Amino acid sequence: MTKKYFLTLACTAGVTFFLNAQLPGGFGQIHGNFQIDAQYYNPDSTIGAPVVPEKALSNGWGVLTYTNGKFGAGLRYESYQNVMQGFDPRFKGQGVTYRYFTYDNDKLEITVGNSYDQFGSGLIYRTYEDRGLGFDNSLDGVRVRYNPYRGVYVKGAWGRQRQFFSLSPAIVRGFDGEVIVNELADRCDSALGKTRLILGGSFVSKYQLDQDPLLVLPNNVGAWAARLNVIRPKINFFAEYAYKINDPHLANNNIYKPGEALFLNFTYSNKGLGLSLGAKHIDNMSFRSDRSATGNAGLINYLPALTKQHTYVLSAYYPYASQPNGELSWQADLTYKFKKGTKLGGKFGTNVALNYSAAHMIDTTNLNDLGPGGRRLGYTTKWLGYNDSLFFQDVNFEMYKKVSKRFRFTFLVGNIWYNKNVVEGKSGYPIISSQYVVADLIFTLNDKLTLRTDLEHMYCKDDFGSWVAALVELTIGEHFFVAAMDQYNYGNYDVKKRVHYVNVQGGYTKGTIRVTAGYGKQRAGIFCVGGVCRFVPASNGFTLNITSSF
Repeated sequence: MTKKYFLTLACTAGVTFFLNAQLPGGFGQIHGNFQIDAQYYNPDSTIGAPVVPEKALSNGWGVLTYTNGKFGAGLRYESYQNVMQGFDPRFKGQGVTYRYFTYDNDKLEITVGNSYDQFGSGLIYRTYEDRGLGFDNSLDGVRVRYNPYRGVYVKGAWGRQRQFFSLSPAIVRGFDGEVIVNELADRCDSALGKTRLILGGSFVSKYQLDQDPLLVLPNNVGAWAARLNVIRPKINFFAEYAYKINDPHLANNNIYKPGEALFLNFTYSNKGLGLSLGAKHIDNMSFRSDRSATGNAGLINYLPALTKQHTYVLSAYYPYASQPNGELSWQADLTYKFKKGTKLGGKFGTNVALNYSAAHMIDTTNLNDLGPGGRRLGYTTKWLGYNDSLFFQDVNFEMYKKVSKRFRFTFLVGNIWYNKNVVEGKSGYPIISSQYVVADLIFTLNDKLTLRTDLEHMYCKDDFGSWVAALVELTIGEHFFVAAMDQYNYGNYDVKKRVHYVNVQGGYTKGTIRVTAGYGKQRAGIFCVGGVCRFVPASNGFTLNITSSF
């Protein structure tokens, strides 16, 4: 049964590939893409893999878009039969979850149906999709963009957010305005010289009827934000401040304290030198279109994590998730390229990067006002203050070096401090300290064969102890690859849990079709993208992934 199921999926991908994107007679173009992820699960008590009654699960998507001049339309069909392990089970089902019709000329764009957008850095509004996270908070309604005068851009959106296969109970309304001062008039551009000045502001509100039997909740909750962006040769500075009125809901323990956030980012680059400095203050800024929502459901805004996005399995073992109820964080990232022909640059140059990030609890004073008759403000906050409660800290050094035309490597070393109680909502854990080192070696054997060897180690005294990992990947020509990885938890204090997580994979790519299949064990862990995370349980079994586009 499983074999027949996978063959059907593969045939469907093939049919999609052979569709013609260009319609005859000037009737526009059709484009699309297809993706399916499937897994067959074996019971495995040694790694704590849960029993899956269906044996095999799959997540599938198909997207079609049509464009003809100023008009466009599209839809996305999704199928979860049933939802794969690690994704929110409330996705269970199938149907058209995204459809839109749009008109766009040089000045005006109108979209009816589902849309994605972002105001500023997203502190009060961002709708987007990330299939790897199982995240989609598109707005189903109307969106308008308008350019009434040169340098002036306004846009607005009105509707309800997607919540799995239904819509959130709250109506979300918002608008955003942005002025590029240089474009307003020639004299403005002359006065500013090489400086490009951008000012912006936005307002978002939600309406959800108060039906709480105990509390008096605001039916309408508003949030506003103002931002500044100064761009000069080599320099870019961005600042945004956001404020939200009292918004009692489940995620903030139904307190009436207003929320606020500040995001700062500065970058400098010049001839091989790059510097990025960022800081973020968040206080009670969970903003949802459903007061009772949990997990990642109903999020209206986006609070990015100021941490390095690790890609290696052990350096990414303890990722950080933004804490919307309160966090003060900062990050510094320095990159430099030693020139070719220098002592440290060698024949091809050498790239190095030093990164530091940290997140702390904001400095608050609890108020004993949550009882009957209390104001339910919860606490007071010292502006930009933080206490000794560390949420996350990462310091790391990375070097990339091309030694010859046939050999290059990446070396990474670092230390992470991780507050599992806060990030994963656990209790009783100390601050976990882990030291990791990675050596990623790539050998070009000949014109058709490339061998990659990835060796990793993480030393940790707490939690599940130390790990070692090794990857061997062989790329054969333009179309094939095979890979094998072993992650070994040799430092687990429970000897029975010192398990090898072996996984083998193979893949084929031709044009826009990519098929990968694998078999092995997957350890439990947290998967994060940009500060938004989901838990991935342990599993053992076959995996299949097919993507194609046209």
